[in-house]
Amino acid sequence: MASETETQTAGEYIRHHLTNLTYGQHSDGSWGLAHSAEEAAEMGFYAIHVDTMVFSIVTGVAFLWLFSRVARNMVTGVPGKMQNAIEAVIDFIDDTVNGSFSGNNPLIAPLALTVFVWILLMNTMDLVPIDFLPWLASMVGVHYLKVVPTTDPNATFALALGVFGLMLYYSVKNKGVLGFLGELTLHPFEGKTLLAKIIFFMPNLILESVSLISKPLSHSLRLFGNMYAGEVIFILIALLYASTTTELASLDGIMWSLAGGLLQMVWAIFHILIITLQAFIFMVLTVVYMDMAHSTDH
Repeated sequence: MASETETQTAGEYIRHHLTNLTYGQHSDGSWGLAHSAEEAAEMGFYAIHVDTMVFSIVTGVAFLWLFSRVARNMVTGVPGKMQNAIEAVIDFIDDTVNGSFSGNNPLIAPLALTVFVWILLMNTMDLVPIDFLPWLASMVGVHYLKVVPTTDPNATFALALGVFGLMLYYSVKNKGVLGFLGELTLHPFEGKTLLAKIIFFMPNLILESVSLISKPLSHSLRLFGNMYAGEVIFILIALLYASTTTELASLDGIMWSLAGGLLQMVWAIFHILIITLQAFIFMVLTVVYMDMAHSTDH
C-alpha cells in the first residue's frame, strides 16, 4: 500500500479511491474495464460498476445465508448469541412496522427487514480499512475498487426506485387508477365546488407530481450523501499515513501516523452510528411510503 500512495498526489489518491471498477465501451468501440478515472467517466450510461454489483450481491447473499442458517438451527430453549441477536433485530423491525404501517399487508415487515439488514451490511463495508481491499485487488491487476455500494448513487437510486415502484403498484391496487389520479389532481378539493376543482386541477397536479417524484430522489440521495461523505473523511484521514510513509523513522512521521490511527478509530466508532442510522432511516421511509400507498383516506 505504501508504494502506491507514495507515487500519487493527494488529489490523485482521493480520485483513485472514489473511482469505481467500471466495465463499458471504450472510445475505440471495444468493451472492457476502464483503465483510468477519465475513461470510466467517458463510458456513459451503459457502463456497469462491477465493484458495486459484486459487493451488493455478496452482502445480500451473506444476509440470506446468515438468517437462513439461524432459522434452520433455531432452538426453543435458551437461544445462542446469534439467534438472540437475529430475534432482537426482527422484534425491532416488527415494532417499527406496527408503529408506522396502518394497513394489512404481510409483505411489508419482510420488506422492511430486508431493506434494513441489506443496507446495514453494505454500509458496514465502510469500516474495512480504506486501502486494504483495493491493495489486495491491485495484486491481481484490478486498479480501481470501491467497496461500499451505498457510496454509489446507482445503487441507492436502484433501491429507492424499487421502493417507489412498489409504492405506485400498491397505490393503484388499493385505490384504483381513478383514485390514485384523484389524489394527484383533486386532493384536498374533493368536497369543494366544481369550479374550485377546475381552477386548481393543473396547479395541484404539478405540485403533487413534484412531491411524488421527489420521494425516490430524496430517499436515495440521503443515503448516498451521508455514506459518500463518510467515505471521503476516511480517505482524507488515510492521507496522513500516505504522506508520511517515507518518513516513519522521524518523530514527525511517527506523530502523524499516531494521529491518523487515533482519528481513524474515533471516526470508525462514530461511523457505526451513522451506518446504522442511515439504514434505519431508509427502512422507516420505506414503511411510511408503503403506508401512504395503502391509505384510502383521500
